[in-house]
Amino acid sequence: MFLKKGCEEEYQRRHAAIWPELAQMIKEQGVSDYSIFWDSETNLLFAVQKCDKETNTQDTTDTDPVTQRWWDAMADIMEVNPDNSPVSVPLKEVFHLD
Repeated sequence: MFLKKGCEEEYQRRHAAIWPELAQMIKEQGVSDYSIFWDSETNLLFAVQKCDKETNTQDTTDTDPVTQRWWDAMADIMEVNPDNSPVSVPLKEVFHLD
């Protein structure tokens, strides 16, 4: 995902106050562990999720109203698609170690 320049503190502030209904919905979707990492040189955001199901929070095929509201609220500080979903690039896992 891509953060707009100058929006780093605002992005962190909004996530520190994540909506309880959004956090609950993410857990109900089977996500047990979710981290977002920021590369300060490129403003790239990397999300890592442990999912119990085949879907993840970047899946835009069947978006629930809570997620859509979150996307709308974040659209001013991130690069987004026409539906306000974050522009994201799926990455292929090339190494994993438990």
